[in-house]
Amino acid sequence: MDTDLNSIHVFKTNIGKIDPDCTMQQTLDSNTAIQQWNIDHEDVDCVLRIVSETLKPKAIINLINEFGYECHELP
Repeated sequence: MDTDLNSIHVFKTNIGKIDPDCTMQQTLDSNTAIQQWNIDHEDVDCVLRIVSETLKPKAIINLINEFGYECHELP
């Protein structure tokens, strides 16, 4: 399956290691608008990548902010 590059959203965050049972992970995993997501903890910017054809960056930022994390879209 090819992924449309316009559906990959990339963000700088302050999300450290997260517990697999934490509310944020459960929320991202269960969100039907999110096809795939991951956090690169090796990157200094803790880069969050979300694949979604319907969610807009502002909605993703608001979602992450609700969990108390900083989140800024990367160009």
